[in-house]
Amino acid sequence: MNTIYPGLPLLLILPLLFPAISGQTDTINADQTIRDGETLVSSFGKFALGFFSPRNSNNRYVGMWFNNITEITIVWVANRESPITDNAGVLKLIHPGILILLNGTNGTVWASNATATAPQNPVAQLLDTGNLVVRDGGDDSPENFLWQSFEHPTDTYLPGMNLGWNLVTGKENYLSSWKSHDDPATGEFSFHLDPTGYPQIVIKRGSAIQSRNGPWNGIRFPGPPNPREDPTYRLTFEMDAEKVYYRSDLVDRSFVSRYTLNQSGVSQRWTWVDRTRGWVIYFSTPADICDTYNLCGPYGSCNVAGSPSCGCLDTTRFVARDPEGWVRADWSNGCVRRSNLSCEGDVFLKYSGIKLPDARDSWHDSTMTMDECEVECLRNCSCTAYTQLDVRNKSGCLIWYGELVDMRVMSDDGQVIYIRMAASEADVAESDEGKKKRVALVASLVSVMGVVLLVLGLSLYMWRRKRKNFKMMGEEGKCTGGDDNHSDLPFWDLSVILKATNYFSSDNKLGEGGFGPVYKGKLEGGQEIAVKRLSKESRQGLNELKNEVIFIAKLQHRNLVKLLGCCIKGEESILIYEYLPNKSLDVILFDQTKSTSSVSVLDWQKRFHIINGIARGLLYLHQDSPLRIIHRDLKASNILLDSEMNPKISDFGLARSFGGNETEAQTHRVVGTYGYMSPEYAVDGMFSVKSDVFSFGVLVLEIVCGKRNRGFSHCDHSLNLLGHAWKLYKEGRSSELVDPSLDGQYEYAEFEKSMKVGLLCVQQNPEDRPNMSSVVWMLGNEGEIPEAKHPGFFTERDMVAAPHNSSASTINQLTITMPHPR
Repeated sequence: MNTIYPGLPLLLILPLLFPAISGQTDTINADQTIRDGETLVSSFGKFALGFFSPRNSNNRYVGMWFNNITEITIVWVANRESPITDNAGVLKLIHPGILILLNGTNGTVWASNATATAPQNPVAQLLDTGNLVVRDGGDDSPENFLWQSFEHPTDTYLPGMNLGWNLVTGKENYLSSWKSHDDPATGEFSFHLDPTGYPQIVIKRGSAIQSRNGPWNGIRFPGPPNPREDPTYRLTFEMDAEKVYYRSDLVDRSFVSRYTLNQSGVSQRWTWVDRTRGWVIYFSTPADICDTYNLCGPYGSCNVAGSPSCGCLDTTRFVARDPEGWVRADWSNGCVRRSNLSCEGDVFLKYSGIKLPDARDSWHDSTMTMDECEVECLRNCSCTAYTQLDVRNKSGCLIWYGELVDMRVMSDDGQVIYIRMAASEADVAESDEGKKKRVALVASLVSVMGVVLLVLGLSLYMWRRKRKNFKMMGEEGKCTGGDDNHSDLPFWDLSVILKATNYFSSDNKLGEGGFGPVYKGKLEGGQEIAVKRLSKESRQGLNELKNEVIFIAKLQHRNLVKLLGCCIKGEESILIYEYLPNKSLDVILFDQTKSTSSVSVLDWQKRFHIINGIARGLLYLHQDSPLRIIHRDLKASNILLDSEMNPKISDFGLARSFGGNETEAQTHRVVGTYGYMSPEYAVDGMFSVKSDVFSFGVLVLEIVCGKRNRGFSHCDHSLNLLGHAWKLYKEGRSSELVDPSLDGQYEYAEFEKSMKVGLLCVQQNPEDRPNMSSVVWMLGNEGEIPEAKHPGFFTERDMVAAPHNSSASTINQLTITMPHPR
């Protein structure tokens, strides 16, 4: 709404028309006003209500915020769709108990709903729960509130608020995101308690479900990352013929907490810690790729630790409906039963530790036993599964009809479900039980023999420890990584390699690293190869080659370089790779001449394609590969490009694998490349997947601007590339970061997305950086990207200088190895 500034005469008249509040109060009576600059404050000072402007905006809104913390945090907005453009707004309570917001021309900008009854003495009161209520002055009981902001939430849930439906009036209480950080108008994401079938929590983008928790199991709505136990809250679920509501109440009311839905469709529980640490995120949804609604299709199950993430619920009884689609990582068609149902004679098989399927097409009965539930499901041919409704009281029945969708592995909080199968599958199940019994028998026999084998095993272990730490050998056509890492590779004859490389001719040399030289080769059949030859005097190269065999031989991904084989002959230790004709990214990206050919080869579309490809490759290493690998030396020179400019991550000589629940480690031998190393790794030797994320962020910013981070210079300041990008971002001049050689030919939305993602990845604190699944999601989808915080290694002066006794110390892009600095 456009308004005109009222001018001085009207400003002089307003105090006479609307008496203002005096002093600090939590209540206004009829015909009292709150003008811009005045506030209501709840009785114990926890919340305040008044006028505010979002950052980067001059529009004025009536809103509510936490009053007793240092960081202004808006939790409710009245006129979110109708801002006031000056400071002449007035909030007023009028008979018969209606709140109205007037602009400078006395036009109504916003009004609360008319009350069902007309109170004689209406008052508006801001409660210490954060609920703004209209009530009769003589009755302060919650049952007699005539209007309340808790029934009209915006993007924030406060403890004590009901989310859900009044089934009598058809009124729903739900959260809706802001349109942007600067605009509290209704955004495209919403957070609902969906009562269809059986109630569950859903986040929607428009009308499409984005993620889902639930259904309600008597204790909570299961679904990561909700904690199993949360002593700070008391959860309540109410469902009858008149209402379906979910509410959480604080056990300790001094606790400051909120739940929000942001502009990107992410819901987050926040806790205020103190002035130093501010708001801390307790959990977020969606948290990973497996929180994507129906990612794996019918009868598919998502496992964030699996490779790939999607698989059939049970591979012995289900098969992919579209196998070719699954190869392309398109799992939307899901799985089908190997044996069709016949209705009569069908059986139910038990599955544990999963997130229960979407319950919108379901039926429930709170009084049934599990035996009665099975009978009910069995007699209806459309029933596909059943489970216990209330796990707390161990009662009730929940039945599904149709295909089962949106399941994921949940070992900690998963439930049991019984799925309908053909009668023939019962024999498979019995066979499985027999196998378990045989396994148990074998285990008993093994335990008896254990004592005898222990001494022999220890003796063998000590003998093997005396052998060399790493030995590569050709035996029966295989190369072996030594120890327990049986990474067998095809064995190549040395004569074949010598002929292919013209006896390691200097004309065929592609480059050289700490391990030794790399040559281009061509086999008799015409296939081109890249040959990595270990330098005889390079101990570093020996360790790197060992890592290559252990790791990369087990990895298969379109964005990882492919290892074809090895050759060991005398003093020669050689690895053979696929040859990538466009060489490494740094050769084209940092072409000092910025020749026409290099610009055309690396236009914006290819740059964005390369960024996405590197992200998917890194996601595979961190999450989807069988080894969970941290690369530790991600940089432009280690990104190779094939004939179609598809990026391939290479050089796993410094990589480390994590197992089990391990998430980070510390080393006394810091290895990597300055300009790409994260602060916590370079300074303290701490490395994790977030170290790779930092390197990826640096690489993204380099791809965007066409300049190296290390050695970057600018005529206006002494910042490195990270500092330069951060400065432009904060000053609203992001477009100045784009590589000038692109001559303005780029897609701004993709550039802005890339820059923001890059800055998120290079944040100082590892916990603030996103994981690669979030990065891939942000790059591949529309939506608001979170604001980045201060980057690490902001200036060149922050960089850690290489120690004088480094075992390898080179300039710019070469790998650095140094002792732990402390």
